[in-house]
Amino acid sequence: MRAQAGRGLNLEGLRNGLIVSCQAHGGDTAIIAALAECAERGGAAGIRADGPEDVREIKCRTSLSVIGIYKQALTGGRFFITPTLEHTRELAEAGADLIALEATFEIRPDDRELERLLQSIRGELGVPVMAYVSVFEEGLQAWEMGADLVATTLSGYTCRSKRSEKPDLDLVGTLARAGVRVMCEGHIRTPEHVSGAFEHGAFAVAVGTAITDPLEITTWFTRAGHVRPTEPEK
Repeated sequence: MRAQAGRGLNLEGLRNGLIVSCQAHGGDTAIIAALAECAERGGAAGIRADGPEDVREIKCRTSLSVIGIYKQALTGGRFFITPTLEHTRELAEAGADLIALEATFEIRPDDRELERLLQSIRGELGVPVMAYVSVFEEGLQAWEMGADLVATTLSGYTCRSKRSEKPDLDLVGTLARAGVRVMCEGHIRTPEHVSGAFEHGAFAVAVGTAITDPLEITTWFTRAGHVRPTEPEK
């Protein structure tokens, strides 16, 4: 069994748990923290938040473990998730219990750079790391380099992965069978999706939009048919 990294965070506390992603790029920190409080009351095992300000506020207002990420915009509407050690330092100083970063071949083709970053976060900052991947080979590489968790978050967002509107349960299953501690994330919209992820061997499941994005949820219903969308008031 792997040694636990981090400042007292017991990853087993996240096992079979629901992680709620509370984020909105450029959003109001107070609203994000309020969403996190609701998630805690609803039974969430942890929260994911974007940026040190939101991480800090959520840590003040909830008792849950917080997964910190730091999104940096790229061209084409794509984000680079937690690019540098400096970004991870800011998250750690804000109180993040676990730090998530991108570990795709598309964005981090130099595996030596990725391994150095993973080891620096775990060693220098004393915080466990979750690697966001899009395909099996990326997940296995990140796990062997020392990632504490691997998440399927970027499946469908890279040229190596197939776009889908459903959770990539096949990726969850192949990683789990390879002995990887895997979190299922991406396109999870129903409780049945969550159950399916655990049936495929997920260690934990993360849900964002389906819980914390009322704008997107509203469009799901208005596009369902027999609903006349209205124009927003100016």
